[in-house]
Amino acid sequence: MSKEARPSWDSPMQFVLACVSYAVGLGNVWRFPYLCQMHGGGGFLIPYLLMLVLEGIPLFCMELAIGQKMRLGSIGAWTAISPYLGGLGIASVVTSMYLCLYYNVINAWSFWYLFHSFQSVLPWAECPINTNRTGYLEECEVASPTQYFFYRETLNISSSIDENGGIHMGQALCLLLAWIIVYLFIVRGVKSTGMVVYFTATFPYVVLIIYLIRGVTLHGAWNGVKYMFTPKLEQLANPQTWINAATQIFFSLGLGFGSLIAFASYNHHNNNFERQAVAVSLINSGTSVFASVVTFAIYGFKATFNYESCLERMRLLMLNTFDLSEETISAENVTEWIHHLNVTYPEKFASIASKIEDCSLQAELDTAVEGTGLAFIVYSEAIKNMPLSQLWSVLYFVMLLLLGMGSMLGNVTAIITPLGDIKFLSRTLSNETINGLVCLLCLLLGFGFTSRSGNYWFTIFNEYAATLSLLFIVFIEVVSVCYVYGLRRFEKDIEDMLGHRPNWYWKVMWAAISPLLLFSLFIFYIINYIQGGTPTYQAWDKNLGKSVVQEYPVYGQAFIALLLASSLSCVPLAALYAACRKKQRGTSLRQHAVNTVTSTV
Repeated sequence: MSKEARPSWDSPMQFVLACVSYAVGLGNVWRFPYLCQMHGGGGFLIPYLLMLVLEGIPLFCMELAIGQKMRLGSIGAWTAISPYLGGLGIASVVTSMYLCLYYNVINAWSFWYLFHSFQSVLPWAECPINTNRTGYLEECEVASPTQYFFYRETLNISSSIDENGGIHMGQALCLLLAWIIVYLFIVRGVKSTGMVVYFTATFPYVVLIIYLIRGVTLHGAWNGVKYMFTPKLEQLANPQTWINAATQIFFSLGLGFGSLIAFASYNHHNNNFERQAVAVSLINSGTSVFASVVTFAIYGFKATFNYESCLERMRLLMLNTFDLSEETISAENVTEWIHHLNVTYPEKFASIASKIEDCSLQAELDTAVEGTGLAFIVYSEAIKNMPLSQLWSVLYFVMLLLLGMGSMLGNVTAIITPLGDIKFLSRTLSNETINGLVCLLCLLLGFGFTSRSGNYWFTIFNEYAATLSLLFIVFIEVVSVCYVYGLRRFEKDIEDMLGHRPNWYWKVMWAAISPLLLFSLFIFYIINYIQGGTPTYQAWDKNLGKSVVQEYPVYGQAFIALLLASSLSCVPLAALYAACRKKQRGTSLRQHAVNTVTSTV
């Protein structure tokens, strides 16, 4: 297909919504609030916003410019810049493939929870009865109903990665449904995606606004909101705070996957991508802050509920043990009474000492959870205690689904766009067929994540498949644009598209600041991997009712190394292949010239 015949977005707004739908994902809901909690509440916004300016916006704009200028997917765009850089595009496709394999599993979990929300009592609100009908299941009692539902009912998880098991049929069907929906969203390429993003990009904000209104009216919500906006400026002296701010900006915007290049390749030549890059980056970061307010309101409600439940348990324990009247002890003075009774009746108090709990609202608020633990356990625990819990559960998991599906559109587009640019494939197969084959392959490979040990493999992909490789890819991208393709040449391309050259801010960021930041992060990750020793994972212990740390077996460590090498090696191997082909062509031309001279003589 020629560049002139390439399909385009119906309007600039459609492109912006596609970028917002892709960039605003699950990380905004479950990663950013965790980092705020870990690194000083509102104080974390200082390094976060600084990294947005120094790293996020410039790199986002650069990828949009490359895609719009070349009007090709990642492989074609980088090969057009230099035949030696084709491996960058291949590395992006490989990384996007890894992401697609496990990311849609999260959507399958969301479907599972959504379907189970239509019950009179939410199944994670209470423990199931044991087979003898004499009490609750022991695993659920030692854990909690929400943890039991996630680890046993949803995952049916094994005790370690070594213990395999059959496919969880319910999860497999949910994964099949998730991939069918993704295929329907991208079946006609940019034409069908362009219609879907109007919904996937906007409806999550409707749900977030509804949740905000409900959240701030919950008992104790303001304890959480106040906790978020109370800055702990001493955290700014912690290097880890700045590193996490930089990595959050980087991964939240979806840099390096090739999705932005693919999306921008469907733009018209004179589209103002510069303004759109700033707008989408600010919307993405603003959404993170907005989602954090909602999350911390829920946190505050959950923490206050747990704190007051703890006080009530202590109050009843004191009343029953020391035969006091009901009105003697209240939630407000239970701590003083515990101290008083310990001093007055030390022997009797010693008999219940093991049952005494340290009730602390601050400790509840300090408990930091991220990822699936926040999305499917902490939120579920808060939802079950809300009035009309089924309604809030449905809304929440619909929002998660739309956030996940919106990101999946970009992830799959990063794969199918470069494949569609390959002439041999586009001539022999229709776009619908290519898209369907990609989805089918990802579905079949993704079934592995629905086995009993699948969650441990999910963790490997989540932690290693798209971290170090993306930093390497984007670092090579920005260095290649500035020092291989040439910054002056890139400026002329931008002037050709926008009518003006980029100002000093863009040039300084591209040429110096952003590469230095990326290189620093890359070195940090390598040092972190080396110093971390043997990689570990969280294995579910059903007897203890909690996760315990275990080391990955040798084959797990080898698989991690293979994941890292498979994407990182694409760049040098493709460059070596291009060099060999160039040398071979040169030899062939010289031989052809010799043969011509000989025949003439």
